[in-house]
Order: sequence, then C-alpha cells, then structure tokens
Amino acid sequence: MFSLFLTPEQKAIREMVREFTRNEITPIANQRDRLDDFDERFPWEVMEKASGLGLRTLALSEKYGGAGADALTSCIVTEELAVGDVGVSATLGQTSALARLWFDRVMTPGQRERFLPQFLSDHRYHLATAGHEPDTDLGWCYHRQPDPQAGYKTTAVRQANGDWIINGVKNFITSAPIAKLIAVHVRAKSASGEVLGPTSLLVENGTPGLTIREHDKVGRRLGSNGELAFEDCRVPATNLLGEVGKSQFVGAPMGRRMPRFQAMNLGIGRAAYEAALDFAKMRVQGGRPIVEHQAVGMTLANMAIKLEAARSLIWQAAWAADHREAYADGSLPDLPLQGIAKVFVSEAVQQVVLDAAQIFGGMGVMRELPMQKYVRDALIFLHSEHSNDVARLRIAESLVGFERAGGMGGD
Repeated sequence: MFSLFLTPEQKAIREMVREFTRNEITPIANQRDRLDDFDERFPWEVMEKASGLGLRTLALSEKYGGAGADALTSCIVTEELAVGDVGVSATLGQTSALARLWFDRVMTPGQRERFLPQFLSDHRYHLATAGHEPDTDLGWCYHRQPDPQAGYKTTAVRQANGDWIINGVKNFITSAPIAKLIAVHVRAKSASGEVLGPTSLLVENGTPGLTIREHDKVGRRLGSNGELAFEDCRVPATNLLGEVGKSQFVGAPMGRRMPRFQAMNLGIGRAAYEAALDFAKMRVQGGRPIVEHQAVGMTLANMAIKLEAARSLIWQAAWAADHREAYADGSLPDLPLQGIAKVFVSEAVQQVVLDAAQIFGGMGVMRELPMQKYVRDALIFLHSEHSNDVARLRIAESLVGFERAGGMGGD
C-alpha cells in the first residue's frame, strides 16, 4: 500500500504550488469570476507563470521535457491549485494529464516530432479531448454492454489519400476555446460507408471547417469550456491518434483513472472550510468567537472529517492508478476506486461549501466574498465526468464482477 509519508520532493512541490496559489491565484480569482467577457476573465498571466514553473508539463515524462510526476503528486498539485481557483487547476491539470497520455504513450515518432517542440516552447499551448456530444446514445444499460450500434454521432470518413473528413458537434469540452490541439473522438467510416469503429483524431485549433463556441457556466469560470462544430473539416492521415477503431478515449479503464476531478473538488472544499474557520475565529457573537459555540464547532468538525476522508479516498485511488497490479494480487479491492471517490468527494464537498456559507451568515451570499463562488464551483462536480447515479451503477456492477468495456463520452 502507499506510504502516508510524502517524499521530500512531493512536500517541496506542494509548498511551492501553495505559495504560488496564495500569491498569484487567490488575489484575482473572485474578481475575475465576476467578469462576463471571456478574454477579460481568462487569467492568461497566471497560466503563463504556472507553465514557467512546470505545472503545465508536470505529468509529462522527463524524457520528453516534463517532470514525470506520478498520479499522487499530480493530485496534490491539483488540490493546491484548486484552493485558489478550480478553473486554473482544471486547465493545467488536463493539459498535463493529456501530455503524458499522448506524447509518452500514444503518439507516433512523427507526431511527436511535429507537436512536441511547439508544446514545450509555448506557455499558452493547451490540450483538450472531445468526447461528449449533445445527443449521443452511448448505450448505458445496467448490467449490459453498450449496443455496438450506439456511440458517437460525429463521423470521420476516410478519403482515398488517407485524409479524414469530420462532421458533427461536440459539447461541454474543457479547454475547447483555448486548446491548440484537440483529440476528437469519432465514429470512423470508410469512403463506402463501412463503420470502422470509435477512433481518435488530432485536430489543430484553426483548422478550416472547425468552429468553436464558448459555453457560459455558473461555476469554474476561470477555466474554459465550449462546443466544437465540424463541417467538412479535413485532417491529414498523419493525425490519427492510435489505431482506427481503438479510440484512446473509449478504451480508458473505468473507475481506475487518476482521480484528478476529485482532487480539484477537494481544493474547493478546503478553500471554503479554511475561510469559514478563519471567519469563525474572528466573528464575535454572545461575547466570544463563534467557533467557541458548540453548534459552529461541531459543524466545522464535520467539515474537517469529510475533507480528510475525501483526501484519503483520492490518495488511495491515485496510488492505485499507478499500481494497477495491486488489484490483481488482492492488495486492493476489485472496485472502481476512482468512481467511489467521485461519488463521496462530490457529495461531501457540496455539503462542506454549504455549511461554510451558513457559518458566514448573510456575508456568505455577498459577491464581494468568494463563498458564493465556492458553492457554484462545487455544484459542477456532481455532474462532471458523469452523474453520481451513473457512478453508483458502475460500482454496483463491479460488486458482482461485471466488467464494462470502454468509457463514457464526457468531460
């Protein structure tokens, strides 16, 4: 099992990111969150500084210019960034995770030669993956595998010269408005109409036939999210990511991924809890700080219990993501630990931020303070990746040994 002692390197990077968050993210987050214009709201200056510290390339291997951070270290960094703002954390964390997947594991040498130098040299070079669609039937049925005919509506038709023509729409795509390279997951077809299966293609931002529209969200507003519309969008044969019929997105192990979303969510809860604790020590009612009132003290205690339990689940799932052999030898239960963390953390943090707002009283709903922002940010995680009900159904399937092939199309 993983050690509860962090390495000196992990503690050092945690302190470095904590200081960066305290000095660069927290001071601007609440004010930027209130801006309507995306170009004014998005904190490029923060993103560039974070990239300069190596946070954009954190999980990428040292061989290809990154830090080679494991899943646990990545989750520690993700939590610290999210204490300042979850949108910043989401943007950096996704690019880091996709860089590791694409450059280290999936790309051909030719693709690496084309894209890696641009990625390393440009602090604004971010990555995105486009799976979710407005009306895709992914064949979710309890205890049944997806229908082979279900799947993405977005199509890519292979041309005689090997190029692909993409048509369709993707929505709810994290970092779509800012990403310079996007892995688009499609239903591949031959020129004759034969279905070739789920396939991933790399599409550069600015490719003719691709239109990107920003989504306006109530939470995670310092991040970006958008819709991709493809109309006869041509990409070269050399942009095939992996193999035809074996989408890198659909094949991800279910419930055993790195719990990146859960670490982000924990950061929101921690920020709300720490703000509420500081306020309770300062606010005086009945002649003493309200933290000394039993009801407030017990509320804060319950918040601390939820957050510590959440972190334990996240760290266990993160360690397991890098040590999947621990499932096979019985060291870990044969359960989707990331899915378990998803349900518990999202619901625990939702309660934590509401309790924190309650401690602030009337000040909790004032836009001058970030408490209302934490409530909005936390709400998103009840439905990120997929809903908690779907996660519970997947956990229920695992209890009887049902193994579902493929993954869901979502953020």
